[in-house]
Amino acid sequence: MDIKQLLIQIDNLKEELLTAPPLNDCELGKMREHFSINYTYNSNAIEGNSLTLRETALVVLEGMTIDQKPLKDHFEAVGHKEAFDYIIDISKKNMLLSERIIKEIHSLVMMAEPKVGGKYRESSVEVLGALDTPPEAVKIPSEMEQWLSDYISDARHPIIKAADYHIKFERIHPFADGNGRTGRLILNLELIKAGYSPVNVKFKDRQMYIECFDDYHLSGNSDKFAKMVAEYELEELEFIRNLMAEKKATQEFYKKENIDNSSIECTFVAGKPRFTTPDDDKQISPGQQKPKEE
Repeated sequence: MDIKQLLIQIDNLKEELLTAPPLNDCELGKMREHFSINYTYNSNAIEGNSLTLRETALVVLEGMTIDQKPLKDHFEAVGHKEAFDYIIDISKKNMLLSERIIKEIHSLVMMAEPKVGGKYRESSVEVLGALDTPPEAVKIPSEMEQWLSDYISDARHPIIKAADYHIKFERIHPFADGNGRTGRLILNLELIKAGYSPVNVKFKDRQMYIECFDDYHLSGNSDKFAKMVAEYELEELEFIRNLMAEKKATQEFYKKENIDNSSIECTFVAGKPRFTTPDDDKQISPGQQKPKEE
């Protein structure tokens, strides 16, 4: 499917979800927590963090320390989760993207290194394996000013625009470290502000992600990455649609079985949503049969 067809499908599904019965605050919170842990794991793993998905969840949600894993990796997990919470918060204010916001995101990402967090690099860098050479440090303020100005005035489809400027941000490489994680958070901030779901660039797709930058260097366009982002977006919207369908099926099942469904709760088991009621100690769901009474 080409990018135009993907965008049409995405926008149609987005409109469909807007007209469907909404998830409540608790369900949205559970869904966001599920996404943020997976997103934190993947975004950090792309940059070399050694924590597994389960370890990331334990560190972020339980405050645990993982034996024989670097303390820096723990800080990266906590910092990234806080940075994601930050973009969710400011997305509600619909503020224009600014240098201050970008530096705030970077400060949270670089929680383990507060001396460099939120500060542009002061020396030249070379990105291993990259075809591009980032600009000299002295040029970064003007490069970022131009990047922001161009971004704000760009009227293209939000997904095309966010993908293109992600590539351009990474080519500037404004910080000494944390550019990838910061750039992907900026990408998601702008998608959320435009009414889309945040996307999760997977660790398993790291090589394909890197190839998008090489393709931009050779072709001068970001079509490959735009398609990648669009595919991730469609995946997230379909997940939300399936979540809503699961809730509806559970409500209908409980109604049929004369079970009170006024306080259905959402949990995630092995990455899949499950709706139950607090009093449902037998965990009845549409895929199970109600036990016979003796």
